[in-house]
Amino acid sequence: MSTEIKPQKPWQATPKELAYPTFIVIFSAIAAYLTILGSPMNGKLAFAFLFFAFSTTSMFIYKFRLRGRQAAIDSLAGSIALTGALIVFAPVISILVTTIVKGAPGLHWSLFTETMFSASYMDPTDKGGLLHAIVGTLYLILLSIIISVPMGILTALYLTEIKGPGSKFIQFTVQAMSGVPSVVAGLFIFAAVILTTPLKASGIVGAFALSILMVPTVTRTAQEVLLLVPNDLREAGLAMGATQWRTVASIVVPAARNGLLTATILGVARIAGETAPLIFTIGGSDKLNLNPFHDYQGALPFYVWKGLLLGTPESIQRAWTGILILLILVLTLFTLARRFGSRKVGK
Repeated sequence: MSTEIKPQKPWQATPKELAYPTFIVIFSAIAAYLTILGSPMNGKLAFAFLFFAFSTTSMFIYKFRLRGRQAAIDSLAGSIALTGALIVFAPVISILVTTIVKGAPGLHWSLFTETMFSASYMDPTDKGGLLHAIVGTLYLILLSIIISVPMGILTALYLTEIKGPGSKFIQFTVQAMSGVPSVVAGLFIFAAVILTTPLKASGIVGAFALSILMVPTVTRTAQEVLLLVPNDLREAGLAMGATQWRTVASIVVPAARNGLLTATILGVARIAGETAPLIFTIGGSDKLNLNPFHDYQGALPFYVWKGLLLGTPESIQRAWTGILILLILVLTLFTLARRFGSRKVGK
């Protein structure tokens, strides 16, 4: 009769070892609440601070008694790191929750089928829609990607692979452009294009302004990604007789593909919510315009700005709903980019 031997996992915590941390969390929450009741301290921040103090101290004492000084110090460092991560992540959760709570009441089907051409921002929220703004935002993002991504990636390739004449000046210019205020980009395009050329306010002119903001982000991120590609891959391509451009096109760029996609995503994140450049460049039409090269164009950031500017309860509700739709749109684009970018490169 054979006896089956079950695999042992000595690194896994036993139920008894898991019970103590659970007890510490419950004890810390109760102690923090009772301290707030019996002291002048109040509010969520006070509770969070007291909970951190009680839980960290209790876990430090528990680990010290259980495994000694090194385990206690490790527990303290882990608690501080976890608390720092939560502090960084808390604003993101707060923004998401606030946007959903305040934007959801204004959602209705006509938002995606109607425009504001025959409605007012001060009308009830069930009248009018966001179709013109959604289409305009998609046009702006698409045109900005077409303009900025090739320019940014080619610039990054020149700075990292070619390193030819003017590299230092180009690097300095890219770094300087990273700090350009968005309103300056809008004013520049307004003065250099709208006032001096036949082009007038439209979607493509708005994309010019957004591209000024997007190019530095794409370039600097793409640079860092290309620098991570091992030099061994470049040397292997050159050793097999490939020219430099062939090595870059066939080896370096495919190796950095996911990172270059991340650079594009960061660039889109930089421009998706910009309002100041659009005030000077797109005109902010309330009707649907399917031609981004002619006539005024709408956009979600412009729609939100206009709703908040009027200040009525209806217009503010429309603004919050526009923020929610913009957030959903950007997250959808990011998810699709990640989904298709994670596919393996074919032979």
